[in-house]
Amino acid sequence: MKLSISIIIVAIISAFFFVQCSSPENINKEPLLTDSTSPLHLLQPDYNTPYRVPQESEIIEVLDRIYTYLNATTPASLVDRDTNRKIEDYQEIDGNTIFEKGDFRLLSYEWGITYAAMLYASDVTGDNKYAEYTNKRFNFLAEIYPYFSKLSYEPKSPKHAMYTVLHPHALDDAGSVCAAMIKAKEAGFEGDLDPMINNLMNHISNGQFRLDDGTLARNRPMANSIWLDDLFMSVPALAQMGKYSGKKEYFDDAVMQVLQFSDRMFNPEKGLYMHGWVQEMEDHPQFHWARANGWAVLTMVELLDVLPIEYKGRDQVLKLLKAHIKGLASYQSSEGFWHQLIDRNDSYLETSATAIYVYSIARAINRGYVDAKVYGPVVTLAWNAVASKVTDQGQVEGTCVGTGMAFDPAFYYYRPVNVYAAHSYGPLLFAGSEMIVLLKNSFPKLNDNAVMFFPELIETDEPIFEVHNLKLNFDF
Repeated sequence: MKLSISIIIVAIISAFFFVQCSSPENINKEPLLTDSTSPLHLLQPDYNTPYRVPQESEIIEVLDRIYTYLNATTPASLVDRDTNRKIEDYQEIDGNTIFEKGDFRLLSYEWGITYAAMLYASDVTGDNKYAEYTNKRFNFLAEIYPYFSKLSYEPKSPKHAMYTVLHPHALDDAGSVCAAMIKAKEAGFEGDLDPMINNLMNHISNGQFRLDDGTLARNRPMANSIWLDDLFMSVPALAQMGKYSGKKEYFDDAVMQVLQFSDRMFNPEKGLYMHGWVQEMEDHPQFHWARANGWAVLTMVELLDVLPIEYKGRDQVLKLLKAHIKGLASYQSSEGFWHQLIDRNDSYLETSATAIYVYSIARAINRGYVDAKVYGPVVTLAWNAVASKVTDQGQVEGTCVGTGMAFDPAFYYYRPVNVYAAHSYGPLLFAGSEMIVLLKNSFPKLNDNAVMFFPELIETDEPIFEVHNLKLNFDF
């Protein structure tokens, strides 16, 4: 009797499961994935940032969106400050003449980066429209400069359009725009930019405040303050001028700045540069704040581009660059971005600095300074991250607005972000252009779900579990 009851129970359970499996809603279900039925290591993760090797055409599409937006929103024209009447006859230029307002200023350190990046985008893609963006505006500046240079200097009056070029009062006014103008001349621009170049260089070399040892500095927010930003606002221009003029003293000053800034602001344990330094402070609390702005790494790759191979300080700069890149890579977030405070992963993810890191590290790879196998995946993920921040309109999201120096973390944590923060656009153009060069110079592919860079082309879509006749070194 007990056996008969057991048989009946088993039959009922079997029938129940047969009905469940045979029902319409279950009959087409995928079989259960287990270790014995499926290669689980090939399951696709749910990434927030696209995890793949981008195509050149996709990168160009991003660059085109940015170009289209900027070309439409940065007019090269003059107006009267009070009436907004257009000034087309340059004989009418006076102290009340300003640039027609667009989304961004035509003369700023941010737009110096953008002008240089547009030139580079044309060089990489072969599309002349990017260079024409810069050349059109530089030609405009060259045409109007002589008329503004005749105006009397009135420091307390409202600033006219060319005030910062004629009367620079900070490195922000001088270095970035000057470096871009020299690059334009080197690329064949025929307009007369030399008066502006010479005036801006004179401020960097002779007008800007320096510490007793010659280090470029500011007297804000406190006396004898050094800002990491000022590396980029000076050194690339000095380096470009060294090449342009053939005078070694510009190289000497450029290398001195990098080494003396680094002595004070580079943290070798973290491989990171701090945001600021003040001479009179004993403990330098700001030494703890490694803000993501990218100026140090960008400065060093720009300097190494033009510094003669035989120059005695070149090896020191290259050593610092490698150490900094290694430090940066160790702090990259899982989303591909770097944090606003690089070593504080509860601070927000920032776009413009990440774009600078993409350009600078990719350029270091392309120049043979660091290994593509190690750092290629780093910049690939970072590019995918910043590309996702370019809207359909061509604006760049997630960029921290201009930021001064502070001595507490809250100041940096809560800085606003804004699509009109101008210092994101040039870096995005640079980053995309350098990624195109990297894709042409190397052989990245997805292997076993991971982005990897190989020293030669491997034509297979299958996971590569064994590589023959290739010398691969994955050590840092």
